[in-house]
Amino acid sequence: MLYGLVLVIHLIACLVLILVILLQAGRGGGLADTFGGGAAQSLFGTRGTVYLTRATTAFAATFMITSLTLAILSVQRGHSLMEKVVEMKPAEQKPSETPSTPR
Repeated sequence: MLYGLVLVIHLIACLVLILVILLQAGRGGGLADTFGGGAAQSLFGTRGTVYLTRATTAFAATFMITSLTLAILSVQRGHSLMEKVVEMKPAEQKPSETPSTPR
């Protein structure tokens, strides 16, 4: 139950973090200005960029905390992804038949 709740919070934080980062204008302009990066400044005003920066910080912290929590919970549950990768065996392969060399 707790794992599912943290996972949902993590996914929401990921999506909002992506959105907030894309709304911010880059320091050098460049690609952000090409595709309307200045829209965030005109949409939120100059004070809005402060809110976007704070939102980025808050959601980045949420993302990191939920990442660590999910890692700890998955190890406690025994569902570590790395353990599954190590346990996977390659598919059974037949020995390759090498043609006999003529003498």
